[in-house]
Amino acid sequence: MQKDLLLDTIKTTLQKSKVEKLAAIASEETFSVKELIDLSFYHDEQIGFRAAWILENVFTNHQQRFLPYALYFLEKFPQQNNLSALRHYVKIMAFMTRKNASVEIKKILVEYDTNHLVEVVFAWLIDEQIPVAVKSHCLNILANLNARHNWIREELLQTMDFLVDKESIGFFAKVKQIRKQLAVRS
Repeated sequence: MQKDLLLDTIKTTLQKSKVEKLAAIASEETFSVKELIDLSFYHDEQIGFRAAWILENVFTNHQQRFLPYALYFLEKFPQQNNLSALRHYVKIMAFMTRKNASVEIKKILVEYDTNHLVEVVFAWLIDEQIPVAVKSHCLNILANLNARHNWIREELLQTMDFLVDKESIGFFAKVKQIRKQLAVRS
């Protein structure tokens, strides 16, 4: 599927089943993960959102297709400013950084300088314009990267203390979970 055909396909509203089908098509090399990443930055935010949603499904269900483009994803990650697409980006990053990530993903991240990613994720966490669902995944990313950047723990605890009264009950529940995770790793 060429980029134009992919673009035409995602111009219309997608249901979860169609997203999964498109992710499966991506896994069969009909269109590349790079094209999905590029389309997630499309000027029409709905198209960008749909491309990011498909990308998340490729990562989750067809990770071998995602792997060759993981570095490209990491390079593009800080540039994502479509809030709907960002939700999928941070979810992918939360999966990539977790303890039980695949060996291949862990290897890619070990060799990658994550300092800039940490700065960007902290900035999103304190940005009042960023939706709470994105912030929730940001907490996961930072807690997961604490193993690599031991200074994150103290900074994250202070940031959560600051934000906990400003955000929703759901955010409070996530903070509680992250505090447990940080306590285990300290």
